[in-house]
Amino acid sequence: MPIQRPATVRHRTSLFRDAIAIVDAEYASDLSLDDIARRVASSRRQLQRAYAEIGRTTFREHLTAVRMERASELLGLRGMTIREVAHRVGYRQPAQFAKAFRRHHGTAPSDFRHARRLDGRPVRPLAA
Repeated sequence: MPIQRPATVRHRTSLFRDAIAIVDAEYASDLSLDDIARRVASSRRQLQRAYAEIGRTTFREHLTAVRMERASELLGLRGMTIREVAHRVGYRQPAQFAKAFRRHHGTAPSDFRHARRLDGRPVRPLAA
């Protein structure tokens, strides 16, 4: 890969940071690469390059990772069904969520929840 000019690296780093901030704040909504690119005043291709070169990932992989991290946190709460967790992290279909969760964590959401409880990790009640 060719060496990038410092200005290009700074620009792509800025785009990547701005995109991360949006994803972290709005992961549960229906986000797309085009939407994020428009919001950070960039082209789709420039944002793809920022994700690849600065983040060493893709937009979709990043969004999924954020959603799966939040899902694993929510699965530790009492009082939330798998369906509710799926909706809270941006999945309309619980089956689609379960498939993505299994791919990311290597286990089904229900098995993950059960293992956390057996692990002795505290399972917090759902905050009112």
